[in-house]
Amino acid sequence: MVRRQTDRVDNRRMFLGLVLVALVTIGAMTSGASAAPDPAGPSLFVDAAWLKANQTRVNLVDARSEKEFRKAHIPGALSAPWQAFTRMDGKPGQPGWGTLLPAAELAVKIGKLGLDGAKPVVVYADPPGWGEDGRFAWMLAMLGVSEVSIVDGGFRAWKQAAGEITGKAGETTPRDPIVPQWHGDLEATTEWIRSRLGHLKIVDSRGSREFNGATPYGEARAGHLPGAISLPFETLFNADGTIKSREDLEQRFRAAGLTPDDEIVIYCTAGIRSAHMTLIMRSLGFATVRNYDASFYEWAAMKQLPLQ
Repeated sequence: MVRRQTDRVDNRRMFLGLVLVALVTIGAMTSGASAAPDPAGPSLFVDAAWLKANQTRVNLVDARSEKEFRKAHIPGALSAPWQAFTRMDGKPGQPGWGTLLPAAELAVKIGKLGLDGAKPVVVYADPPGWGEDGRFAWMLAMLGVSEVSIVDGGFRAWKQAAGEITGKAGETTPRDPIVPQWHGDLEATTEWIRSRLGHLKIVDSRGSREFNGATPYGEARAGHLPGAISLPFETLFNADGTIKSREDLEQRFRAAGLTPDDEIVIYCTAGIRSAHMTLIMRSLGFATVRNYDASFYEWAAMKQLPLQ
């Protein structure tokens, strides 16, 4: 499985692309409790048992909506819905809508949230959902924050492990802004993709209905990017919301015609599910995978761009 277990310390780092941004190094900071990823899968995820043993040693982030957070969350978690860190002016499809804020602005927001990079960050949501937990982790990786992991199975797994929950928000201690070290190799823009059409492998992580022409979210046009491969995000997860095994994931990517040597771009509707899938593939050794942040909303709204 892809989760860290609680029997030995893991000091391994997963590197993100050419700049070698580490995804996880949590085991190095533990004392008493220990953790190690199962070699069967990517060590991007930590399990609920590990989190229970190390909860005070990490900064815990709840990437679900504020409404869900207020209803119930893990004690000590910081509420951080993805919309708070994106350009939300205008409406979906307008250039830049839903994409990450500039690095300097993000650094300030992260500091106000209570994160400064001094502690490892663990983020959770309700997977598979929209991949909000992976979106937050991807954002931190873009900023150069290396010690980031995702709770395998999310909030559901925490409750099933008899983890404590609360409806009361704790106090947030603002921190100084982190010093961003922007890793643009994790991101693709519309123009970047347009200039490389025919030379990229493009993955559509939306559902098959959307790939085949449904427009349930107000997309300007129907269809998919030219030559795109349909690989729905939710198919990477088990029925209980945990990530599938390394063997299963690698088989799925191979069956889709993807290899670690390919230059790959992943998109969804607004760059959320695709951000999560980008990290999953990176952790499996696909070193040149990028998330199309503006995703189908922007591409479909630009009438001059081709669709299939």
